Amino acid sequence: MYANTHSPASNRGRIIRRTRSSYLIRSGNDCIEGTLSTRLKNESGSNPVVVGDMVVWNEAAQITEVLPRHNWLSRRSAVPMPSSYAQEQVLVANVDQVVPVLAAANPRPAWNLLDRFLVSAEASDIPALIVLTKLDLVAGRHLQEIEAIAEEYRAIGYAVVLTSTATGRGLDELKVCLQGRLSALLGKSGVGKTSLLNAIEPGLGQRVQATSKATGKGRHTTTTTEIFALALGGALVDTPGMREFGLWDVDGRDLAWFFPEMRPFLGRCKFGASCRHDEEPGCTIRKAVVEGLISPYRYQSYLKLRAEA
Repeated sequence: MYANTHSPASNRGRIIRRTRSSYLIRSGNDCIEGTLSTRLKNESGSNPVVVGDMVVWNEAAQITEVLPRHNWLSRRSAVPMPSSYAQEQVLVANVDQVVPVLAAANPRPAWNLLDRFLVSAEASDIPALIVLTKLDLVAGRHLQEIEAIAEEYRAIGYAVVLTSTATGRGLDELKVCLQGRLSALLGKSGVGKTSLLNAIEPGLGQRVQATSKATGKGRHTTTTTEIFALALGGALVDTPGMREFGLWDVDGRDLAWFFPEMRPFLGRCKFGASCRHDEEPGCTIRKAVVEGLISPYRYQSYLKLRAEA
């Protein structure tokens, strides 16, 4: 599927929009509408081209090659029938960072879903920026809890920005974090992404919504994904809202490695590499949780994901 590197540079570009049957390719300041060549269709049972891919096309505007990806973000596809097998669903390729977006309230933060996004980003070696929205809707103990958990993620090494489009909190900081980067936004529907996008750049949220509704297939079944350039520099990919995010190609034996705070303790358990970090005696990760060196929230996320692996 992937290309050699001998095709003319004038016929190379980045996929910036994908629909069910066509692709919009940007090359310099120009755009071209393309389709898949028959060869690419036959080589893959799933779609071999995603937003962010660098591709080569021929004189008929058919995509003939996909240049090697330097990264890609995947999830496990839903299994429609008991007899079916899960497949890899590549969401986006060649991004500079993934940006999980959670609401502080309405809906409440889905911390386990966040950890799924982060594990997938770690497995793909993509930096992550965590964004919480709607901070104006929480106060008192709830706000303290949100801020404390945010500090736990910062202590692990993740960048975290707390935002409110109502008060303007965190928006300047977020713009700096997005500037000059291709960022993939991830999150559930209803977390406030549209308002956040409008606050970053007036009208951006409406542009994203207009693209999502173009398929006419409903809020959670849109197949349109697009890269939107930012006036401040850089670009965003807004992925469809996700209620679930199954990990793809993450072996349970390696799972702890994708929790950065657990890495210093790996290999030091009584049962070595065979330790599942659950009920085993002499587990250094369980000891670290008891001693407050690893967040109980994160440890519970690890156990849940380990049970699924």
